[in-house]
Amino acid sequence: MKLAFVLFKYFPYGGLERDFLRIAKICQTRGHEIFVYSFIWEGDVPQGFNLTLVPVKGITNHQRISNFSNTLSQLLLEAKKADRFDLLIGFNKMKDLDLYYAADPCYEAKVREQHGKLYRLGNRYKIFQAMEEAVFAIDKNVELLFISEIQMENFKKIYHTPDKYFHSLPPGVDRSRIRPDNADKIRSKMRQILSLKEDENLLLMIGTGYKRKGVDRAMQALASLPEPLKSKTYLLVAGEDKIKKYKALAKKLGIENQVHLPGARDDVPELLLASDLFMHPARHENTGTVLLEAIAAGIPQIISGVCGYAFHIEAAQAGKVLSEPFQQVQYNQVLLDMLTSDHWQQWHNNALHYMRNSDIFSMPDKVSDIIEATGKQRSIANIYKNIQ
Repeated sequence: MKLAFVLFKYFPYGGLERDFLRIAKICQTRGHEIFVYSFIWEGDVPQGFNLTLVPVKGITNHQRISNFSNTLSQLLLEAKKADRFDLLIGFNKMKDLDLYYAADPCYEAKVREQHGKLYRLGNRYKIFQAMEEAVFAIDKNVELLFISEIQMENFKKIYHTPDKYFHSLPPGVDRSRIRPDNADKIRSKMRQILSLKEDENLLLMIGTGYKRKGVDRAMQALASLPEPLKSKTYLLVAGEDKIKKYKALAKKLGIENQVHLPGARDDVPELLLASDLFMHPARHENTGTVLLEAIAAGIPQIISGVCGYAFHIEAAQAGKVLSEPFQQVQYNQVLLDMLTSDHWQQWHNNALHYMRNSDIFSMPDKVSDIIEATGKQRSIANIYKNIQ
């Protein structure tokens, strides 16, 4: 089949973007042609991918997104007339999709929870709501691929989309995150690179968007530790964002020499092995594949209860899940308790046991199966329609 994948922006370190790439590559290995439409692409283009960068206009982000969707719609109409694509697979909400990979939460549910009637008068709301409705409205017939059961129910409640279009997916952890046999050697080498002593603790965070991931919360928890434990504990955040205010916060808290913000990193598997505790006190997190990456590496963790995949950490007994609503005092205490606990080996063993006995890897293959099944169904439907 000829498959067209659509996403607003690609950069190598985003969770949605990594999911897209792995799914598209698996489809490619199955013999399908891959076409990609985006308006921003950072990094290398995989061999065999046919990338089209769509020029967009607009001052604000929602204006650019709307312009992209409208321009793309015209391009796809022309492509459809030429019988160029069999399916259009979207990783962001927009019109004309055949399948939608739901990495983002329900926008309308968020608006109803957080905003009043005046918000609905703005162009931002009108654009995003229309694009979401173009996917979930009853008459759109879009196959909906979900990694979060909670979010699936939110969409059903608001849009009354028929159950038959929803597909629940297992997690899709990259197997490169599985703890290797030489993990101790890798850990030692990476800790040398990071200038960490044997008795020092490395707290690790991974992700783009520091506020959403709760980097400030982690900093405050670190700053709350008593001496000499605090002076032997370091926080490293691997991910992109504007770091000026976070550096200022670290200085204000007196931990500027213990907080490292190197930006996005290509050595995440090695950083996981070098760390002692994975931190994810997120304010919002649809799922949190990175939590399962930490499990696959055998790293104990502290996470906030809002994370969609928090139940995996609880089931694995591989760390601590904070109660909601979030309380900084509780987080501070849990961090202290874990750093001074003698349960490290048990958390580590529990994580690896869960990784070996749970399906946390197969999402890209399952999505590729659904794409192929949808293509066959719609091809048969078109043949029948032409006969009629």
